[in-house]
Amino acid sequence: MSFKIIVDSCCDLTPAQLREDCFVSVPLTIRVGEHIVVDDASFDQGALLWRMKESATAPQSSCPSPIQYLEAFDCGADDLYVVTLSALLSGSHNAAAQARSLWLEDHPNSNVHIFNSCSASAGEVLVALKIQELAQSGMDFTTVVSQVSRYINEMETYFVLETLDNLRKNGRLTKVQALVTSTLRIKLLMGATPEGEICKKGQAMSVKQALGKMVALMAADPKHEGRRLSIVHCNCLERAFHVKELAMKQCRFGEILISDTGGISTVYANDGGIVVAY
Repeated sequence: MSFKIIVDSCCDLTPAQLREDCFVSVPLTIRVGEHIVVDDASFDQGALLWRMKESATAPQSSCPSPIQYLEAFDCGADDLYVVTLSALLSGSHNAAAQARSLWLEDHPNSNVHIFNSCSASAGEVLVALKIQELAQSGMDFTTVVSQVSRYINEMETYFVLETLDNLRKNGRLTKVQALVTSTLRIKLLMGATPEGEICKKGQAMSVKQALGKMVALMAADPKHEGRRLSIVHCNCLERAFHVKELAMKQCRFGEILISDTGGISTVYANDGGIVVAY
């Protein structure tokens, strides 16, 4: 059975991975002032970072339309797996679900499953790669869906950002006290709840200290052993390698991957941000 893995563009696979035949990326769009950025292969990270820095207003993101997902579904594959941003953070999941309903009206025997990653960025990467691994092994559609759903339930996501301004301005930090987010000297270690909502996991006086606390949390979690760790960075490759080195010393991951943020993750991670998932 042939298969396709359709991801929204917050899934920060590497360019080489996205060129593999099984992956299809559906772009979100970003508005900075009057400028519109499509989060596809044409995305220029440096230009977006500059525009966000120069803009007096917060950048806004728009999810793909159901029509965009429908176009991605029309690829001739027997099994369609879709991976979206957390449904609590974006309308991408709802748009994909609407597209699935429309698709099944005309293709009632199709296999289509929409995975709510309950995460973003690095978390979506892990979900997409797990689907690829299982589907390429010859596993049937129902079993892939079951195993990947369990994988998502067990996944952890953490992130450390230089600034939380874009998240705060866009209402993504409803459970974080405004006093803490406005204290410039404090760097927060953030994570995701099982449902995919952003939550605070700790704080430190510097990004380096916060990253150290993040790796310590992973090391203390026995379920990390043998798993794949995805590290996604926004314009800070050296910092990503620092996290990798700490993880190699303190943890027992089976594999560690590093990739760069696409457009949507760049908006929210901002310059210097690190997102990890395992």
